[in-house]
Amino acid sequence: MALANNHDLVSIRSGSEQESSDMLFLADASAKADASARPKVSLIIPTLNEAENLNLVLPTIPSIVDEVVIVDSESTDGTLAVVRELCPDAVIVTETRRGKGHALRTGFETSTGDIIVMMDADGSMNVADIGVFVAALNSGVDVVKGSRFLQGGGSSDLTLLRTAGNLALTHAVRLAFGGRYTDLCYGYMAFWRHVLPAFDDESVSGFEIETFLNIRALAAGLRVAEVASFESPRVHGESNLRTFRDGARALRTIVRERIGLRRARSGLGVPRPLVPRVQTSTLTK
Repeated sequence: MALANNHDLVSIRSGSEQESSDMLFLADASAKADASARPKVSLIIPTLNEAENLNLVLPTIPSIVDEVVIVDSESTDGTLAVVRELCPDAVIVTETRRGKGHALRTGFETSTGDIIVMMDADGSMNVADIGVFVAALNSGVDVVKGSRFLQGGGSSDLTLLRTAGNLALTHAVRLAFGGRYTDLCYGYMAFWRHVLPAFDDESVSGFEIETFLNIRALAAGLRVAEVASFESPRVHGESNLRTFRDGARALRTIVRERIGLRRARSGLGVPRPLVPRVQTSTLTK
């Protein structure tokens, strides 16, 4: 067997290095192509004095999220300083109107993603579910929402009273609008940007926004999927949710949307076939 001289070894090594460089270039180009081909994901997080919770939440946001939009309601605890430190690329918007509904709408308008995900800042929602939501949307649905009552889901935060109220409101929506929702009052959901016109109503300002979005998705005939999701307790601080007040607002939303749907359908009219009028006469003897 002939032995390769030093010149041949250098040539072989150079060729191998060139092949490795080409492979790395192709892999990098492929990764960039995949990133540009997949839909852009925007994550909307409303905040009000959530500095301690964001210290835990922001570092765990998965890489599938391309844009983080923080909608802050004039926090006074250093929330925005935490955002700038841990997520310097985040888009920060200040919302002076109080209410989760206003904050989410501002986030929807500010975001630029093809897919919009809405998530609370209190650490109660599992960020790993974002990947499941995106996969469900890519499979062909328009809206995907978490459910604490599907197999695999659950909650260590729901009280018996809130559970009963949620189930009652969920069944009311199923009776009034159809669908098969199992968890109406859970605000962890995602949807394609093109469905935003179906959610247009500036009057929905508070926690009832979750009920409103779910109802409008049904009324618009959108393809909705529920996936199992587990809710943990809020990590720090107290929730702004008030069971009776916000439950009543959700109920009013259901009634209002049902009346609005009835009026919309009646305004379309019901086409009837043209039937020739039959003239009748009275016979007398």
